[in-house]
Amino acid sequence: MASRESSGMEAFFNPRSVAIIGATPKEGKVGRVIVENFKRRFKGRIYPINPKYEEILGLKCYPSVKDVPGEVDLAVIVVPAPIVPRILRDCGEKGVKAVIIISGGFRETGTDEGRRLEEEVVEISREYGIRVIGPNCIGIYDNWSGVDTYFLPDKKMKRPPRGSISFISQSGAFASALLDWMAYNNIGVSRAISYGNKIDVDDIDLIEYLGKDDKTKLIIMYIEGLKNGRGKLFMEKAREVVKNKPIIVYKAGKTARGSKAAASHTAALAGNYDIYRAAFKQVGIVEAESFDEIGDFAKILLMQPLMKGNRVFVVTDAGGIGVMLTDALTRQGFEIPVTPDDLKNELREVLPPHCIVENPIDLTGDADDERFKLVLERVLPKPYVDAVILGALPQIPGLTNRFIDYVADVWSKYRKPLLVIDIGSEEAVKFKVELESRGIPVYESPERAARALKALYMYSKYVLRGGI
Repeated sequence: MASRESSGMEAFFNPRSVAIIGATPKEGKVGRVIVENFKRRFKGRIYPINPKYEEILGLKCYPSVKDVPGEVDLAVIVVPAPIVPRILRDCGEKGVKAVIIISGGFRETGTDEGRRLEEEVVEISREYGIRVIGPNCIGIYDNWSGVDTYFLPDKKMKRPPRGSISFISQSGAFASALLDWMAYNNIGVSRAISYGNKIDVDDIDLIEYLGKDDKTKLIIMYIEGLKNGRGKLFMEKAREVVKNKPIIVYKAGKTARGSKAAASHTAALAGNYDIYRAAFKQVGIVEAESFDEIGDFAKILLMQPLMKGNRVFVVTDAGGIGVMLTDALTRQGFEIPVTPDDLKNELREVLPPHCIVENPIDLTGDADDERFKLVLERVLPKPYVDAVILGALPQIPGLTNRFIDYVADVWSKYRKPLLVIDIGSEEAVKFKVELESRGIPVYESPERAARALKALYMYSKYVLRGGI
């Protein structure tokens, strides 16, 4: 039996050639969309496989993968489940290193036939030493190599720009929705992997690969459950990875009913949620409890430096936002220090007498760009300030685009965690886009900002203390 080499993972993400088995010219079919994806993005050799056609979308088509004249690094299988074992054996005989099985109809169906087919696929993959992602998945979107087995057309699911975030998802639908959302929000993505029933490649293989990947700075995971006997190893690998890059996990199947849904979705063993939650915390994984938190946490962890303590100062042009932020931060366990006398005196020298210099510092509704800059220059460098949140409502007359330049320039000098609350419509969206392009995360509510800052603080505490 051929040995299963870890180097086989590279064939998924950087293949020189790909065979698409089940390719078709028929509109609306998965096999056509995948061929279109590869033609649009992939720079290597593409071999459509289907005995019914001699050519598909301008590419020579072969009746079998064994008929391809050159080597095949990666095969994508899009055929009915009952013939997958035969196709996989063909791949083994051809010497294919890695296979993505998109097809469903295996163990997730809960039928004896589905389980039998999956067991046969496992046996064949082990016989030939083939690395397998799937079955019952949508596979890989790689923004660098052009591998794209996500069978949703571009007009239905936008592809995001290149970036530093990679994500792993047991659910194909969730992966595609997240990718589309990230594209809409102009959030850069490196690689996205949906692994379905994970008969071979699983969470452990993927975090180990992405943990060493220089194009990945942050990992997002959607998991329904871990394989029996693999939980301890997963946590050990995650503990190593989080020392250098954050891992954000959304755990589905938290409730008894949710666990049952997970089992029927990807045949996952969802397990006891309390055990997962405790384990995540123990190894430094950041847990997101909602879809909003995934994006909110990713922004701050990717954009901002580590947070050395829990003392937060609030600077705002709206007193009500300052009060809301104080409540939200206090509920998350942060300290909102009283402004020390030395800082009060500095602030009174540069602010009009009607401004409030106590924390939260209220610049009032007649604030302008310069006022924010003067305060930030005095607050950020103080040793008793671990983070600053700006409540900057762009509706006030004094705020212009210079505010963005001033805030970004001051932040670049001191590199302490800095967030902005920005609530509103068109003008607020413009501020958000510009600030985030400069590395400063923006949130639409005090509560979301406070939870994001808590995620940064907990991750920072784990890393700076060498683990909890």
